[in-house]
Amino acid sequence: MADVTIDYDDVQGTILRGYRVNLARHFIFSITDAAQARLTITALLDGSGALPPITTARHIYPKPPCFLNLSFTAPGLSALGVAAADLATFDQAFQRGAADPASVAAVGDIGTSAPEHWLGNLGAATEAGQVHALLSLWVSESSEVLESTSVTLRRAFADGWHELYAHDSVALPGNRVHFGYRDNIAQPDVEGAPPRKHEPLAEPDPLNSVKTGEFLLGYPNENGGTYQVQPAQLSTNGSYAAFRILEQDVALFDTILSEAAASSGLSTEMVAAKMCGRWRNGNPLVLRPDEAGPVLPDASLNHFHYVDAQPELDDTLGLKCPIGSHIRRNNPRDEAVVGTSARHHRIVRRAMPYGSEYDANQPIAEQRGLVGYFINANLRNQFEFLMQQWNDDDTFVKSAVGPAGPSAGNATLNISGQDIFLGVNDPATSSFTLPGTGPKGSGNKKLQHFSRSVITRGGVYCFFPSITGLRYLANLD
Repeated sequence: MADVTIDYDDVQGTILRGYRVNLARHFIFSITDAAQARLTITALLDGSGALPPITTARHIYPKPPCFLNLSFTAPGLSALGVAAADLATFDQAFQRGAADPASVAAVGDIGTSAPEHWLGNLGAATEAGQVHALLSLWVSESSEVLESTSVTLRRAFADGWHELYAHDSVALPGNRVHFGYRDNIAQPDVEGAPPRKHEPLAEPDPLNSVKTGEFLLGYPNENGGTYQVQPAQLSTNGSYAAFRILEQDVALFDTILSEAAASSGLSTEMVAAKMCGRWRNGNPLVLRPDEAGPVLPDASLNHFHYVDAQPELDDTLGLKCPIGSHIRRNNPRDEAVVGTSARHHRIVRRAMPYGSEYDANQPIAEQRGLVGYFINANLRNQFEFLMQQWNDDDTFVKSAVGPAGPSAGNATLNISGQDIFLGVNDPATSSFTLPGTGPKGSGNKKLQHFSRSVITRGGVYCFFPSITGLRYLANLD
């Protein structure tokens, strides 16, 4: 890994650090008075007026009771005074926004996931105002801290801002999502980022090491270039994110698993593992293809690959981990894919569940799902590319055979349909392939006619300025 020096004090913390917390609240604001809004930003930077300061990527010890980060939409930057000519240098997807038809088409936010069904004014601008800023508050464990800090923040944002919406999240036991899978496992190793707390690997994993410039503006990226914007004060240590509210229909997903198990002859837990690429305890199928087994050490959960000259280690055809599984679509690792390598399209995900835990024996009808940020330095080449090219399309895999040769099959024939979680999945056309051995896909089984179990309930494209960038915005005329 190349030596990269990042000024952690200049980077908003959520970009490079995952806050291990139990509670969060995301505030959505419209700016009504730019001058007053700039004063609020200054107060957040200084931690004045009893406000918690903006959290940076610098390690804080002891762990504070809460963390705070602030981001802006393109209209929000404009409202603060950023010139139109400068905004034109920003990522094109960011400029058009998440509710724009081009963004909707790229991400698959159609039907019940379309912006007209989104929560809290997150679609097109309404009489209540246009989305200008997102303020996210993460709280370690105390609901009292969440409520008291929210009162303080709302008091500070009473002048110059209008709160459009607020969305809470709460961690589930065992760091799981509502579908039962262990979460927050597969994050990229960003060059120069603070080390994560896990057992060191015997050797670095080159497949998981990603250039700093894929997540921070102003540093070399995987293409050998540097993402930059104007003015210079906003062009280093900032990043983009897609903020998403994703509702999960747990009862529907359980039905999908049961029907797939009945048609395939596999257990529901094996089907769940095949669709995700991991057992629900987090163990990857590549390392544990037959049973979940005891939970592997954290350092091993992400240390695997798909292509190997040794037949017992190779999974080119997806016989262990299906090519269409969720983790393989979103990070093909060393698999042959159309276009550039997997390292060019990675994202950092900072999301938590919302809603009460689902109990199949006593089901309660309420909205539950996942809410948070998909962070990257280029929304079009990373977030939208993943959604459009890999999650919603099955033609990105290159022709490839394993060590057994073409008689065992070809990778291009061993994937179908869209991602089980993030795809559109119209029951008339939905499909998921369970690869088997045989020429021309003859050994495969297809699971078909299942519905979309994850529905988009809100989306915003936002920009996290650096601390320097926030100072610049606070001092604009």
